[in-house]
Amino acid sequence: MSNLVIKTADELRDSDVEARAGARRAARETPVLRAVLRAFADSGGPVSAAAIAASLGSESQAVGETLATLSTEDLLILRGDSIELAYPFSTSPTSFVVRRADGRERFTCCAIDALGIAPMLNEDVEIMTHCHHCRVALRFPVSPAGPSPDAQGVMVWVTRMRPEDRRACTGL
Repeated sequence: MSNLVIKTADELRDSDVEARAGARRAARETPVLRAVLRAFADSGGPVSAAAIAASLGSESQAVGETLATLSTEDLLILRGDSIELAYPFSTSPTSFVVRRADGRERFTCCAIDALGIAPMLNEDVEIMTHCHHCRVALRFPVSPAGPSPDAQGVMVWVTRMRPEDRRACTGL
């Protein structure tokens, strides 16, 4: 007979993950990453490094170096001059589609990213996905304050990143 182990939130807390999350939050406040996220929200991507530099009125080489650093830090995926992914946005089709108020649709990397679009853009959105267990379609509105009552009973499953995973988004 196995014993049920009950842990407190403090015992479950992972200080390495929390430190990394704090650094990621701080990086999102930089002008370059904010410009990238605005471009993805507006156009859906991919976005060129040159377009980001132009939007900031900055030198392309300096912006390119910043983008390379952000890619190394797993905040975006840069391939050549093309930004292919900028968390929470993906240019590749995923199981998580967010429809903006004006009808434009964006792919997100995961369910948590999809839920974060409404507060990030400060607008109501609709999330469309499916249950990964039974494949039933899921569709519900999310406001900047959170999911609507239509999402009652929907659960988000979160797992820890494996130490060998270099990036948080490994399925794209």
